[in-house]
Amino acid sequence: MGIQNMNLDLKQKYNFKNIVVLTGAGISAESGIKTFRDQNGLWEGHNITDVASPFGFEKNPSLVHEFYNLRREQLFEVSPNPAHLALEKLERNCDSFHLITQNVDDLHERAGSKKIYHMHGELRKIKNIQTGEVKYFEEQVPPKDYILWRPDIVWFGEQVKYMDEIISCTSSCDLFICIGTSNNVYPAAGLVHNAKKNSAVCIELNLEETQLSSLYDHNIYGAASEVVPKIVAQLTV
Repeated sequence: MGIQNMNLDLKQKYNFKNIVVLTGAGISAESGIKTFRDQNGLWEGHNITDVASPFGFEKNPSLVHEFYNLRREQLFEVSPNPAHLALEKLERNCDSFHLITQNVDDLHERAGSKKIYHMHGELRKIKNIQTGEVKYFEEQVPPKDYILWRPDIVWFGEQVKYMDEIISCTSSCDLFICIGTSNNVYPAAGLVHNAKKNSAVCIELNLEETQLSSLYDHNIYGAASEVVPKIVAQLTV
């Protein structure tokens, strides 16, 4: 189903009470957020394990902090796009709404969304290695703190955040919308299974077909900034 044929009459056919949205890198890419990962699997010229694993941090904390300092700086150069803004509108007009994101940027917050589960952590937060304290940090982590603090990011080999809450809300929703994700990274990719167990209507909004597209009731292909506002318009008329 293409963007030109996306009138699903959602408001007329259904009376959704509990909506869950999952967003991936595709929604942030349209705001200019770099993925940092090239076709060879390198992040800014570094192997993933060097900058996104506990082993990499233990081996070279300076490199890891420099990498995330650059990513944090980029947040000042980008803004929420129409897809982010549309999801905030959906939250305001929904009885029960939860937003799950694989993204570590703050574009959903800046768009005004409130009920957000950052399952992979947040760029604007750092975590104390010794005490476990997590705090917002807007600038670059200074070298003197490289060993005491780490980015509050879920690295490879670590458990995602808020998994109990995420399982609960996806297992009880009546509408599940997946936006801009490759559906290759678990456990996020498997959340549609939780929604289907509750007979939820499942909609995939993506640039192209994914390996899990057949699980969704509707598949709409196009840029998130174009298709998300149109779907939200159907749900908030």
